Amino acid sequence: MVVDADEGGLAIAGPEAGFGFQNIIGESTLLREAVRLAQRVAASRRTTVLLLGETGTGKELVARGIHYASDAAHEPFVAINCAAIPESLLESELFGHERGAFTGAHERKQGLMELARGGTLFLDEVHHLPAQLQPKLLRALESRSVRRLGGLNEFQVECRIVAAASPLLEQVVASGEFREDLYYRLNVFAVTLPPLRERMEDVELIARHYLALETREHGTPKRFSGDAIAALHTHRWPGNVRELKNVIERAVILAEDSPVVTAAHLMIQRRTSSPVAATEGAGAITIPAAGKLLEEIEREAVAITMQITGGNQAAAARLLGISRPTLAKKLARRGGDDR
Repeated sequence: MVVDADEGGLAIAGPEAGFGFQNIIGESTLLREAVRLAQRVAASRRTTVLLLGETGTGKELVARGIHYASDAAHEPFVAINCAAIPESLLESELFGHERGAFTGAHERKQGLMELARGGTLFLDEVHHLPAQLQPKLLRALESRSVRRLGGLNEFQVECRIVAAASPLLEQVVASGEFREDLYYRLNVFAVTLPPLRERMEDVELIARHYLALETREHGTPKRFSGDAIAALHTHRWPGNVRELKNVIERAVILAEDSPVVTAAHLMIQRRTSSPVAATEGAGAITIPAAGKLLEEIEREAVAITMQITGGNQAAAARLLGISRPTLAKKLARRGGDDR
């Protein structure tokens, strides 16, 4: 089982909250190869690691596995989602600030790189790191030193950096929105986590694991029916393991006191991996015989995708195959709101 943590802002965990490689369930060749690489780099305490994979494929769990399999397991594991913290606060969160550095900075604050000490700093969704912070992170990686916001002196940091990004990272680099030198500095040792649709042999194993967890919590043992197993293997799981977990949790609730979870309880037969097809009134871009400007087609595509995702820019950017900053610029040009 490979599961991402919640997509919140930041979290600091000690060894008692660790998730090791033993928590990763799956027998597929692709998954085992990814875990093998992660286990190998865990022994190299200073090596920067880049985890690539779609949302829900388990990047944070693998990052924790790397941390707790290293000789720095007794040190903190610090996680921050670069897309979840407002741009105006992210620099202070990462590097800290001195008293009086800005309005409201009433006392000195340690940054997360400092708080991680000799442990691990996990930068989730690093492809959303604002452009003005990229050179500062690059310098920190190269010199192993940082300067707090508003400070004059640099000090050494010892933490390992594990960064995670979607497969779109190279496109963001090619577009110039993510520094190429920072990309290469992060990409010292890359581990790619396969999407669930590419390791369908693991679906039933993971589903049974979650079923056991959920039924233990609800107190009524359950099993899957044959049609439920077939439905699990038919679905393409665009949300990967996170989606599968949610489907099983919902199914256990819907099954109530029944000992059998059926395909109807799974509620995936009416779902589709294509959000456009599943959204009534969305997804149609027409081009008249007289033609239509490419710019206008692009505006329509952005509008439809924002409608499909309910205004979620991160999800819309993933569907369009662009970075979130690029989407924000397109929304600004068309006068869209910034939700």
